[in-house]
Amino acid sequence: MTSSLSLNATDTHALDVDPLIDDPGTRIVVCCGSGGVGKTTTAAALGLRAAERGRKVVVLTIDPARRLAQSMGIDSLDNTPRRVKGIDDTAGGELHAMMLDMKRTFDEIVEAHADGQRAEAILGNPFYQSLSAGFAGTQEYMAMEKLGQLRAQDEWDLIVVDTPPSRSALDFLDAPKRLGSFLDGKLIRVLMAPAKVGGRAGMKFLNVGMSMMTGALGKLLGGQLLRDVQTFVAAMDTMFGGFRTRADATYKLLQAPGTAFLVVAAPERDALREAAYFVERLAAEDMPLAGLVLNRVHGSGAAQLSAERALAAAENLDERGIVDQGGGNVELRTSPEAGSPAPARDTPDEHAQTPDKTPHSALATTPAPNSPATSTPAGATTDDAPADHATTDRTATDQLTAGLLRLHAERMQLLAREQRTRDRFAALHPEVAVTEVGALPGDVHDLAGLRSIGGRLAAGADPAGAA
Repeated sequence: MTSSLSLNATDTHALDVDPLIDDPGTRIVVCCGSGGVGKTTTAAALGLRAAERGRKVVVLTIDPARRLAQSMGIDSLDNTPRRVKGIDDTAGGELHAMMLDMKRTFDEIVEAHADGQRAEAILGNPFYQSLSAGFAGTQEYMAMEKLGQLRAQDEWDLIVVDTPPSRSALDFLDAPKRLGSFLDGKLIRVLMAPAKVGGRAGMKFLNVGMSMMTGALGKLLGGQLLRDVQTFVAAMDTMFGGFRTRADATYKLLQAPGTAFLVVAAPERDALREAAYFVERLAAEDMPLAGLVLNRVHGSGAAQLSAERALAAAENLDERGIVDQGGGNVELRTSPEAGSPAPARDTPDEHAQTPDKTPHSALATTPAPNSPATSTPAGATTDDAPADHATTDRTATDQLTAGLLRLHAERMQLLAREQRTRDRFAALHPEVAVTEVGALPGDVHDLAGLRSIGGRLAAGADPAGAA
């Protein structure tokens, strides 16, 4: 591990994902980062690459967008892993994909840990229905539950998890503790107290319970609220300890050596700030960080032309005369004998002479007697129309060239900003291995695109020349 990190090609502390996904000891890869940086695509590409290298993989997405299903050629994803067709399975691998349905996952937990009558009572309880569908932290908690279920089944030897945006991904770590504390903490005991105490004392406890629940259950208002909650608590009483036990087990699973976190970011200030925050949080929680995937890095095939030189050239073309590219015009402009520009000739500049000194040139440009040119009006030549056309073409070409030069200058300025941002992250976290993925001209929408991204992830490709 290097003591310092520069993302230049010669100094990069590179992240090689192939040894990571090939290692049978790697059982879970968690992709996390802020929104819009390509976590879903990264997770899918890693899963596909691992499967085509012989692993039996399931990709679990928590992102409600349908991009993952579409890119894998599946009409829709749900809470059941579905096998992806069309992959290269010559190495013996398989790829499955699924999208978390948090309510269905909660229902499965109830059905698995309660007898039929009690499970029916819980599933039909209004408070439970609200809790399972939209309670703060439920999605992240259920993602942890689903991850634990997949790992316990031992059907897949690699699980790739796509998390929500960064702040929610932090909830991915916090939700088990938070929801576990809610389900088996003091609040539950308070809610059970009225039934146990009764009378005025019971009403006092009820009022305390109501005041404590106001913040957490802001959307659940109505006359039946407390009765629904009490019914839910009574039915779930025997299951509360199980929530905390499973949450603790999954949390330890995320800290285990077989788990690897990949932080995904774009080379932008806000995204890398989130990435830095996540790196620090993972370190504080003793979570194993594999490295940073720097996604959508821009490059240029003409990096030797700086932004300053490109802008200067564009200004020269706009102002016409600072740089004149017409053949032979430079000599005419500097010659004291030149009264006006002469038509461009194919002869080299050093052989250009006045007509009286060059009979051949004079013959070439002087009309013969009785030729049609002798009837040309004074002040006009037969070359006027072609000259005007050439001037128009040159102006259009200059404008197009100037526009392209300015676009190149903008690209080079973008590259410079990205490099400064990457350098700042590297200075703060020199220990973090990095792989870069060049920006693509369009979205990834099929297996071929995912396969290409997987190859870029593995190579840590130099983004130069990327679109």
